[in-house]
Amino acid sequence: MVVIQFLLSLIFIFSMYLSMTLFAVLGAIPSLFSRKATYWVVRNFAGSVILLARIICGLKVELRGEVPTGNVVIASKHQSFFDVILHAYYLENVNFVMKQELTYFPIVGFYGKRLGVAPVKRGGKGKAVSQMMSGLEKSDQDTQLVIYPQGTRVAPGKVMPYKVGAAVVCQRMNRRCILAATNVGMYWPKHSLLRKRGTVVLEYLGEVPNDLQTKSFVKYIEKNIEKASNDLMAEAILK
Repeated sequence: MVVIQFLLSLIFIFSMYLSMTLFAVLGAIPSLFSRKATYWVVRNFAGSVILLARIICGLKVELRGEVPTGNVVIASKHQSFFDVILHAYYLENVNFVMKQELTYFPIVGFYGKRLGVAPVKRGGKGKAVSQMMSGLEKSDQDTQLVIYPQGTRVAPGKVMPYKVGAAVVCQRMNRRCILAATNVGMYWPKHSLLRKRGTVVLEYLGEVPNDLQTKSFVKYIEKNIEKASNDLMAEAILK
């Protein structure tokens, strides 16, 4: 069964990149002139990935909680590329804080710039925060800005500290912050070609209190995102 699932995973990966190429080519010219066209391309590509994962790999998606709208920050657990796909599909005007090196890839870079992503150089610490804020302040769009507070994909069971980026954005730009948890890494593992059968959950949690100082803010989001994500992963193990 593992061999069959692995072969199905390879078929899925090929199909996903084929879909990415088709949407990227078809949407390139419209996206040059319209941000709405860019959102259409990104959301429909994300929807195609979700559909392909379900049909080919038996990987279903369950959405929990109220989908955030308006000009907000989403501080989210990040375990694999699939949670990026899920946010891109469910959020109406999605945007991301993205590692700068990803903007050098042709398709990701082009559509990222059209969305107005905020690129961040890995390991820059204070400079990274300044770079991120500079990118965001140039945008006048109301967006649901996804920030991964740990700064990278973190496999289930691994520990990685939370950074101050989400707190800084919310404080300086006067944005509300919504938390998001997931168990996606249980089925779409980091650095693996295998896509497992099961049900991925993306859960939008409550809003962070708006009176927290930076250190308290970081502790709050870490405690709540980690607890909710661990609960989802434990739930997946029991199924």
